[in-house]
Amino acid sequence: MDTEKIIQDLERRFAAPLPEFYKRRIIVWHDEDREFEDKLSEIALTDAKIVALTGMNYFSTKKLLGVDDTSSNYLVYCPISYESQEDNWLLDIELYSEEFRADLVSMWMDEMGIPQTPGLRKGFKSYRKFFNAKERRRWVTMQANIPTTPAQLQMAVMAALAGLKEAKPNHIIKAVLKGGLSAESNSVYQDFVNYEIDEAFWRMVAQGTGYHEPDVDLGRFAMHILLTAVTRTMRREFLAGLEGFISAAHQAYCYDFVSDWLHGGDNQALYEIAEFVESEAKLPQRFMKLTVDDLVDTEVFPCINEVILVKLMKEIGDHMIDVDMINRTVEKRRTCVWYEEVENFYDGILQVSHMQAFYKTHSAGFHTVEPKKVWAEYTSTYCIMDTYYRQFHRSYSESLKTYHSELSDLFASVMEEVEGLYSNWFLGQLGNNWSDACADNLREYGRILEVPQQTDFYRSKISSSDSRVYVIISDAMRYEVAAQLAEQLRRETQSKVDVSSMQGIFPTITKFGMAALLPHKELSVELKSGKTERLAVLADGQPTEANNRDKLLKNADAKSVALKYKDIIGMKRADRQALVKGMDVVYIYHDTIDEAGHLDKSIFGACDEAIDELKNVVRIITNEFGGANILITSDHGFLYTYSPLNEDGKVDKTTESEQDIEIGRRYAIMQKGAQPKYLLPVKFLGGSSDYDGFAPRESIRIKMKGGGLNFVHGGISLQEMVVPVIDYHFLRNDSKEYRRNRSKYDTKPVTVSLLSASRKISNMIFSLSFYQKETVAANREAATYQLYFTDSSGKVISDISRIIADKTSDNAQERTFRCSFNLKSLKYSNTETYYLVIADEDGLQISREEFQIDIAFAVDEFDFFS
Repeated sequence: MDTEKIIQDLERRFAAPLPEFYKRRIIVWHDEDREFEDKLSEIALTDAKIVALTGMNYFSTKKLLGVDDTSSNYLVYCPISYESQEDNWLLDIELYSEEFRADLVSMWMDEMGIPQTPGLRKGFKSYRKFFNAKERRRWVTMQANIPTTPAQLQMAVMAALAGLKEAKPNHIIKAVLKGGLSAESNSVYQDFVNYEIDEAFWRMVAQGTGYHEPDVDLGRFAMHILLTAVTRTMRREFLAGLEGFISAAHQAYCYDFVSDWLHGGDNQALYEIAEFVESEAKLPQRFMKLTVDDLVDTEVFPCINEVILVKLMKEIGDHMIDVDMINRTVEKRRTCVWYEEVENFYDGILQVSHMQAFYKTHSAGFHTVEPKKVWAEYTSTYCIMDTYYRQFHRSYSESLKTYHSELSDLFASVMEEVEGLYSNWFLGQLGNNWSDACADNLREYGRILEVPQQTDFYRSKISSSDSRVYVIISDAMRYEVAAQLAEQLRRETQSKVDVSSMQGIFPTITKFGMAALLPHKELSVELKSGKTERLAVLADGQPTEANNRDKLLKNADAKSVALKYKDIIGMKRADRQALVKGMDVVYIYHDTIDEAGHLDKSIFGACDEAIDELKNVVRIITNEFGGANILITSDHGFLYTYSPLNEDGKVDKTTESEQDIEIGRRYAIMQKGAQPKYLLPVKFLGGSSDYDGFAPRESIRIKMKGGGLNFVHGGISLQEMVVPVIDYHFLRNDSKEYRRNRSKYDTKPVTVSLLSASRKISNMIFSLSFYQKETVAANREAATYQLYFTDSSGKVISDISRIIADKTSDNAQERTFRCSFNLKSLKYSNTETYYLVIADEDGLQISREEFQIDIAFAVDEFDFFS
C-alpha cells in the first residue's frame, strides 16, 4: 500500500463519527516489520497528531496521551512487537483505541477474520506463497473453525490443500495417505512441499504416531502406523524383527486412526495400503506360523482372513474339523472389515461345521425301522442336512465367479470333503435305512402307510375349504427349501404359517405329481406311441397336460382358473386382478427349480431365486387379490449331488428292452411280470394299471445314455418323495386371530443385552459379554447392532463393535457374544459417568448402560505442535 493510500484511509477513519461518549479518536498503527518506518515523515493528517514509539519513549507517550493532551486526535505509530502483553506500556490505551495496519499480511488476516497476534502473523508470513491466492484464502475461511493459534493455522493450510473442511490431524494424515505412497505422484503431498508446509506435516506425524526418520518416506510411514496399530490387538512378539516400525507410546493413537478409517466407509485406499504393508513386511508368511486364535481378533490386514481360511481349510482337508473353532472364528470374523471379500469361503466352511456337527450327532447311523417314523425324523431333523449342503454349494458356486490364488484350490478340496460327507455318508446311510424301512410298504401298497398322500390333496385341502383358496405349485421345490420359505414368510409377513408334508406319487416326476394335485377320483395311464413309447397320465380319463389343467379344475368347480407365474408376473395390476375376479380356486404354476435342473443351471441358486419369487407371488395375492388363504406345494422333490457319480452309484436295470415302458434315472415302469435286478418294486398306481414300477435304492441312478446324473428325481428317496405343503394364512389387522395374538404375529427384531455384571472399566482394552434375548423364529427377525462407549455429552470414546444377532438356537449359551473394546487415548475421570450404547444398524440408539472408567495411566489427547 502506498503512502497516499494510507493517508486517505487514515483521514477517512479520523473523519468518521465518534463512538458514543468518546471525545476524540486514537488509532494505533501496528507495523512490527517496520515496512513504513521510513515513510512516516511523509504522512501528515488534517485533524490528528502523530507520535511514533521508539522503545524508549513509552512513559512520555503515555503521559502525553493520558495527561498533557486529552482532547486531540492521535495516530500512534507502533513498530514494536511484544513477547507478552505485560510488556506493553500502552495496553490500557490500546484497549480503547482503534487498530490500523497497512501491510498485505494484515489485510489478508483482516479479510479472513483471523486475530492479528504476533504468532499468527509470523505464520502468515511463513506461508505467504499459499495465502497469496484469494481462492486458497477462501479454502481456509470455509473450514469449520477459524485458526487462533500458529498450530491451528498450519493445520488449516494443510487441510485446505487436502480439500478438507475440518483441520484435524487424523483427516490430514488420511488425505495424504489416500493420495498414494509415492511422494512424487501424491498430489496432496506435493502441494505440501510446494507451499512449504511439509515440515510441519511431519512434525505433526511424529507427535501423533511416533514416526520420525531423517529421510521421511510415505511408504515407511504407512508401515509404521499400521504395524503400531496392530499391536493393540496382537501380541508384539508376533511382529519380532519389525520393532523399528512400532512405537508403543503411540499405539493408542495409531489404533484409533486406523480403526476410524477402517469403519469410516471409504476404506478402499486403506485396503491397498494394507496390502502394500503386508507385502513389504512379508506378513502372510509370518502369520502362517501363528494359530487361528492368535489372529482372530485382528482386522487391520486383509491377509489375516486368507491365512485363517487357509488354516481352517487345510484342517478340513485333513479330516480335522473343529466345529467349535470354526463357529467361533466365523462369528468373530463376519463382523470385521474386509469380510465381504471372502464371505463365500467363510460361509462355506461354516456349513461344513454344521454338517460335521450333524454327523457327530448321528455318527451311529440311521436305524429306525418304521417308515412313518423315518418320515417324521426326516421332516423334523434330517432335512436340515440337505439345507447345509445346498447352502455350502451356493457359497461354493459364488466363489467360482472370482478366482482367488490362495483359496480357490483349497476350497475345491473342502468341496470334495463335503461331497464325501453328504453323498457317501448321509445319502448313503439314510438312503439305505429308508430303502429298508419303506420297501415292504412300497411293494405291497405303492405308498407309505399313515402318511398323507399327494393324490388326496385336492379333496382334503381344496374341495373341503369354505373360502377362496390360492394354490401355488412350484415344480421340484423339495421339503427343505419349502421349510426355509415358510420361515421367511413368518418373519417377513403378518401371517400364520404351518408346514406339513405328503407323499409324492410314484414316480416322482412332473407329469405324475402335477396330475395328483388336480381334482380326480382316479389316476390312470395310457401308452403314447411314437419314437419313444411313454406314458400319459389321465385324471378320470382326461389328459392332465398343462394345457388341460384349467379345464380339469373348472370341471370340479366352475369358479376355478389355472395360471402360470411367468404369464402373470409381467402383467399390470388390473390385468392380473381381472384373471382371478370371481374365482374360488386359483392354481398358479411356478417352474424355476425344475427348469434350472434340466437346463444344467445352478440348481441351488435357483432354489434361492424360487424362494424370492414365491414370496413375491404371496405379496401379490394378499395385496392385489385380497387373498388370505394360500397353499404352497410341489409336484415332487429332487436329489442333487454336485460331483458326478462313479460306477458304484449307478445300476443297470438288466431287463429286456421289450419290457420297458418308461425308464428314468430314478425309476422304471415295466410290463407286468418284469423282475429287474437291483431295483426295488413299487406297486404302480396301487396296482390298477397293467404295469409295474421299480426304483433304485438310496441315491443310485439307473444307467442311461445322456446327461442328467446330478439333478434327478422320480425315485423313492425322502428328498424326492417328501412333498411340502405350506398352509399360509394372511392376518389382517381386524382379524380375530391377529387381535387375539398380536404379540405373536407382529414381527420385531431380536434384542441384545449386556450379560457382564461389572460396570467398571479399569483397562484401555477390555471385553464384555452380551446375549441375544430371543431366538430368530416366527415373529422375531435377525438384527445387527453397533456397540460403543460415549461420555456424558455423547462423544464416542471407543471403537465400534458389531453383533449380528441371528441365532436360532433355544440354548441361551449358544446365543452369547463376546465383544472387545478399545478406549480412545483420552483422559478419564473416575467420578464421571460414561455409557455403553447399543444402537441398531442405522445408528438409532436402543439402550444405554452407565459405566465408570477408572484407569490409572490413561493418556490425554495429543496437543499437536505443543
